Amino acid sequence: MNNLNRRDFLKLTASVSAIPLTGCLPGQAYSTPPAKRPNIVFIMTDDHASHAMSCYGSKINKTPNLDRLANEGMLFENCFCTNSICAPSRAVILTGKYSHINGKIDNSGTPFDGSQQTFPKLLQAAGYQTAMIGKWHLRSAPTGFDYWSVLPGQGRYFNPDMIEMGEKKKFPGYVTDIITDKAINFVKNRDPEKPFCMLYQHKAPHRNWQPDDKHKGTHKNIPEPATFNDDYATRSDAARQQEMTIETHLRVPSDTKVKPPEGLSGQALKKWKYQRYMEDYLDCVASVDDNVGRFLDFLDETGLAQNTIVVYTSDQGFYLGDHGWFDKRFMYEHSLRMPLLVRYPGFVKPGTVSEDIVVNIDFAPTFLEMAGLTVPGDIQGESIRPLLKGKSPRSWREAMYYHYYEYPAVHQVKRHYGIRTERYKLIHFYYDIDAWELYDLRADPDELNNLIDNPSYAKIKKQLEIDLEKLRAKYGDSDELTKSFLPKKKK
Repeated sequence: MNNLNRRDFLKLTASVSAIPLTGCLPGQAYSTPPAKRPNIVFIMTDDHASHAMSCYGSKINKTPNLDRLANEGMLFENCFCTNSICAPSRAVILTGKYSHINGKIDNSGTPFDGSQQTFPKLLQAAGYQTAMIGKWHLRSAPTGFDYWSVLPGQGRYFNPDMIEMGEKKKFPGYVTDIITDKAINFVKNRDPEKPFCMLYQHKAPHRNWQPDDKHKGTHKNIPEPATFNDDYATRSDAARQQEMTIETHLRVPSDTKVKPPEGLSGQALKKWKYQRYMEDYLDCVASVDDNVGRFLDFLDETGLAQNTIVVYTSDQGFYLGDHGWFDKRFMYEHSLRMPLLVRYPGFVKPGTVSEDIVVNIDFAPTFLEMAGLTVPGDIQGESIRPLLKGKSPRSWREAMYYHYYEYPAVHQVKRHYGIRTERYKLIHFYYDIDAWELYDLRADPDELNNLIDNPSYAKIKKQLEIDLEKLRAKYGDSDELTKSFLPKKKK
């Protein structure tokens, strides 16, 4: 999967010249001077699939500046989200807790409760200067930030409004450039006596994919994925009843921007739609890549790079024609998987790769521990600090838990939960359906062959069912709690 041969580094131990961690609570004294605590820059895009990054082996585009982060830091091959949809993923990242605990289970329901504990609040209380810039998408005002300037809702690609410290303002230009400008300006104007934590979060490459003039037309003749014409033959009805196919549900002309040539239909029309979708998507990614490079150059020029942790991720994965789809939501690989790159000079050995299972609940405890704070006991994730040092603890997780709730709703992806191990995946679709799917990812990485009724996998299925229930208990999920999140029946 990786075209830069990083697997050669897997067995090497990362060099460690890190700051000593005191394990103190917010408000307590530090044995390490505040100036030595690392700055944290958390860069997150929206819907950027890892297979549209050349450091992850993309066959459809190049991302030289993201590759630079991978070359100078660590690339995570198996980072996953707990709930593949924008707002819930953001809430999970902020709190280090699953959707059923932090209360944000979907995009459209109850706004995120900003009064609860988040990692920016804990860092702020410990003396960090905090900022949130770009896409927020949680339907409540940001809390725990000394400065914030966010897009209302999804925001616009061109001449966007932004809400800055409660005041709406319009900014001329292209949103990816504007968000980067604001990120640079915050760092320039911060209190230099304090470490900072900045959430620098792009709208791109979210639908409906509007590239700027500089990058428009960069990508042409994009290869179709091997599963482009998947017929879902062995899957449950959940795969067939979704509404996110390129063929039927990609909108003309709002998504494609132009109408198709006359006379196109069937497979020819599907292929044309795919090209139009992917051209714009990849052009939007190119702008993100350029702007990340611009920000990295700024860190170098100001001498901040050496003591700044830079993280790049997306809120979830995305389907780039895989299985004939766009969008996300399913627990299948392309939307479950998140890109994750971490650079911290002198701590993370350049060019390294981790294949351990990492989940977005792990981000919050990692930032807290790297800043020298004790991780609160109610946070459900695990700090990836040892992985960044090149060490995999024996106790590290061997499986992750997933739960998706937003149905019935846009794209009509059924509610489901499941378990993914290094090799296997078991999914349970529920509510108006009761269906199970089992995949052997080693033998079938494209998840085309549902093995749920295969007698050769009966013992594996049984063990996965046991392990799934253990994970549900560990994270405080249950059938009873799941029922409480179901739509209320109309009287």
